[in-house]
Parts: sequence; structure tokens; C-alpha cells
Amino acid sequence: MAIARAGAVGSTVVAVDQVVKHTVATSINPGQVIHIVPGLQFVHVRNTGVAFGFLSGSGAPVYIVTAVALIALIGFLVARPDKWLLWLPTGMLVGGAISNLIDRITRGSVIDFIKLPHWPAFNIADMNITFGVIILVVVIELGARRASRS
Repeated sequence: MAIARAGAVGSTVVAVDQVVKHTVATSINPGQVIHIVPGLQFVHVRNTGVAFGFLSGSGAPVYIVTAVALIALIGFLVARPDKWLLWLPTGMLVGGAISNLIDRITRGSVIDFIKLPHWPAFNIADMNITFGVIILVVVIELGARRASRS
């Protein structure tokens, strides 16, 4: 059941992220800036690395790091299918990683489009990866606390 839930979350993340990235790619010119509200802009930039341009331009290392992280995360869920809420961050992380991987394979780079002041542009997959890590830490920490009380 946990694998199915994680799969549903991951599939949703991929679908939403890919649709929005396609919309950005077809409606915002590269480098164009659209002011939404003060402090929020939509842009169309390409990122050849991972988070915030780290490992930019390095093809194979990005694929290897992504594959190792996905395998470890899925293995962690498979080994602990009954762990409370673990399926949610797993789905978010796997979906975000796969969606960005789809971009790297099909476009040669990831489309980033959300721009906040003093912060690199990012996308919906990146948001899911970030919040997925935060939720994963909370789930693991709460699980450890529950186990120590038992």
C-alpha cells in the first residue's frame, strides 16, 4: 500500500511539473521576466546541474547521483512499508527527481521558472524535493521518538 501511495504522489508530481514546464517553455521566452506580485517573478531559465546549478554541465555525475539517491530512497521505503507517512516524502522526492531527470534527458537541461528575490530560480519538482526532504526528516525523527518511548 505504501508503494502505491508513493507512486501516486510521484506520478502526480511528474505530471503537474511537466505540464507547467511545457507551458513555461511555450509561453515565456528564455530570459524573459514576468512580474507576478512583489517578490515573485516567473522566468524561463535552463539549469544543466542539480539544485541551484550545482554540478552544472556535468552529465554523467548528475545521472549517477540521481540514480543512487532514488535507489536508496525507494529501498528505504520498501524496507519500512509500515513506517508512518514515509510514502509521502518518498513520492515527493522520487517524483521531483524523475521529472527533472525527464527534462535533462529530453531537453538537455531543467526548466526553472519561479524566481524569488535573492534566490536562484526553481520549479515545482524542486519544491517537492525540498519539502520532501523536510517531511522525510520529520517522519524519521518522529518515528525515532515514538520508538524510544515504546
